[in-house]
Amino acid sequence: MARSSQEIIALFDQYVIPNYTRYPVALVRGDGPFIWDAEGKRYIDFFPGWGCNLFGHCPKPVVEALKSQVERLLHVPNSWYMEEQGLWAQALSERSFGGKAFFCNSGAEANEAAIKLVRLHAPKGKYKIITFLNSFHGRTMGAVSATGQEKYHHGLEPILPGFTYCEYGNLSAVESAIDDETAAIMLEPIQGEGGVNMPPAGFLEGLRKLCDERGLLLIFDEVQTGCGRTGEWFAYQHFGVTPDVMTLAKTICSGVAAGAMLVKQEYAADLKKGMHASTFGGNPIAASAGIATIKMVEEEGYLARAKEVEKRVKERMNKWKDELDIVAEVRGVGAMIGLELKIEGACFVQECMEHGLLINCTHGKVIRLLPAVNTPFEVFDEGLDILEAALKKGA
Repeated sequence: MARSSQEIIALFDQYVIPNYTRYPVALVRGDGPFIWDAEGKRYIDFFPGWGCNLFGHCPKPVVEALKSQVERLLHVPNSWYMEEQGLWAQALSERSFGGKAFFCNSGAEANEAAIKLVRLHAPKGKYKIITFLNSFHGRTMGAVSATGQEKYHHGLEPILPGFTYCEYGNLSAVESAIDDETAAIMLEPIQGEGGVNMPPAGFLEGLRKLCDERGLLLIFDEVQTGCGRTGEWFAYQHFGVTPDVMTLAKTICSGVAAGAMLVKQEYAADLKKGMHASTFGGNPIAASAGIATIKMVEEEGYLARAKEVEKRVKERMNKWKDELDIVAEVRGVGAMIGLELKIEGACFVQECMEHGLLINCTHGKVIRLLPAVNTPFEVFDEGLDILEAALKKGA
């Protein structure tokens, strides 16, 4: 017999470490832009899988690829070759800057790999990495040390040494921070957790120039922006600035756990044998999901679709900005939208959930939407109606 949400919550209370803040709802089934709880209530999900589910819940081509794969191979270690992993690496390389891939299980792990690569590549005495305030790079000790939000450091001190935090968008601050021990600059080309912050004109270009002049590696954390989310395969392609290293996760497998680090060919050998590994990284299940995800983006025209999502959602939100005093700014690109408010936004998450819409609030005042790119526009309208009503109620 199916359990109720309260019964499932009681199970968690007894057996699961309470390190997450959870909503008092148990989700049991999803289909495209919709998800249902244990009581049968349907929600429109504008933040599916914390941004991982690029096509919403259980996209059929990915599900079919997984069904086919699990009948042949579930897992083999990376001491052997797997065709699926090689094809997945090829597909990512050909759609980016022609580099080589290291596969892991999450964005944090991909960023750990990048941090190690910097130290292995740099000459003796160089190890520092410049990162940015309001960034987010993950929860491992290396990734959280790279993160420029102090709230994630509390209780974990001393964090890993070697990170210098600069103001995002301030090129002169970065130039001043570079010293004889600096080896790399690492950032999200568009900050996600920090509030969907777009880079100022010329900022990424300026970082590339500094790295070239000073012999530094440029690392783009595209965990949130990669694999079609922004209307290009990768966000760096909007700006014409190519990194030396790029980290990926979230949408890379449509919700199946996976991460990757892509590295320019000339730096790939710096990750020397025996210096880094991931037992489950690039396993056949993840690789089959990754390949199916790329095929879906291309065969269904979802890069163009993400741009259409941006146009239509921003058009609606900009009307709110004109009409509602609590709306400060609308920003983002593709299916990655931030609505900054002048007041705290957590109450709107709760209000929307009660009326059947799931959204996110980050950085206190930014309503963040990472919807499925293939959400029907009539469903977008229905969800945005709920959000608009909530905003008007709280204005």
